[in-house]
Amino acid sequence: VERWRERWAELANERLAELDIDARIDHRSLEAQGIALEPQTQIGAPAQRIEGSGLDAADIEADRAELHREIARGNGTRIVADPSVALDAITHQQSTFTRKDIAKFAHRHSDGMEQFDAVMGAISGAPDLVELGKDGRSEDRFTTRQMIETEQRLHGVAERMAGEERHAVSDRDRATALADANRHGLVLSGEQTDAFDHITDGRGLGVVVGFAGTGKSAMLGVARQAWAAAGYEVRGTALSGIAAENLESGSGISSRTIASMEHGWGQGRDLLSARDVLVIDEAGMVGTRQLERVLSHAADAGAKVVLVGDPQQLQAIEAGAAFRSIHERHGGVEIGQVRRQREDWQREATRDLAASRIGAAIGAYDDKGMVHQAATRDQARSDLVERWDRDR
Repeated sequence: VERWRERWAELANERLAELDIDARIDHRSLEAQGIALEPQTQIGAPAQRIEGSGLDAADIEADRAELHREIARGNGTRIVADPSVALDAITHQQSTFTRKDIAKFAHRHSDGMEQFDAVMGAISGAPDLVELGKDGRSEDRFTTRQMIETEQRLHGVAERMAGEERHAVSDRDRATALADANRHGLVLSGEQTDAFDHITDGRGLGVVVGFAGTGKSAMLGVARQAWAAAGYEVRGTALSGIAAENLESGSGISSRTIASMEHGWGQGRDLLSARDVLVIDEAGMVGTRQLERVLSHAADAGAKVVLVGDPQQLQAIEAGAAFRSIHERHGGVEIGQVRRQREDWQREATRDLAASRIGAAIGAYDDKGMVHQAATRDQARSDLVERWDRDR
């Protein structure tokens, strides 16, 4: 169930990003996110007792509504007493927000107009609220002191890592890794070679940007060999379990989720050292807070970090487009040539998909007779299985 929820959240966030909606879904519980509010839609012990009480449907619905109001009322009381709870919850999903966003949050976490006004007043008067001015739609936009401080720490540690040169890989080790890849039929393109050279230089921070299908994982696999030959331990991580699995299968780098990695650090296990290289894949999905924590730990340990992703593909699930911001400030290497497809039109369609030009991509496949229509979903499934069976 947890994997299904994670995958659902990924797909939903892809669509939100395509529509340029500055909001993200986090499938984790509020407790796991560190938000000190009680969830208001739940099938917990109280709700289960209601369902097992023998009441009819109308009574059950009324009791559910009362339970929902009770939780909302409790959350409202918490927020009035400590509005930083609300600001923390809001900025978990978006780094900046409007007065309308505050009102939506207050409505969801209050019971009745009187408490709504009290919650709005508490949040609007919170000492940590920072007004940024008008946005492009002439709406007042806000953030928090904590978010500003987190972003400053993130860029400070990134600046420090980018300026350090402790992780050199010799020309011999790099040449050996490239030659070994060639013997196994993998010849890096010019862009891939530039990325390989960039991330295997001595600096403590590397950044690689590229669309899906451009061969980032293959390039990382060659870099893994060079790092290993130089005596470094290479670790991989990503926000989602699926992304971590894909990184490991595509590059051979042993990988796990960031949450799992941070949990281990909290237990004093698997801590980074100066002999570690940490590759963070799908870095465009990692929020500002989380990326700051990971980079700070790596910098304190003297480890090297390589950020890999596509800043146009996804905004961060947690607040702040941290990867895009680091790339803009510190630069990196871009891989633009799609290698997963061999036909030029397919490569162009892949670039269109990555840039959210969905209509153009589907149109390209339609022009080649590769889009098939069906009257119903069931018919589409049947046709798909039939074509697969015929062509396999």
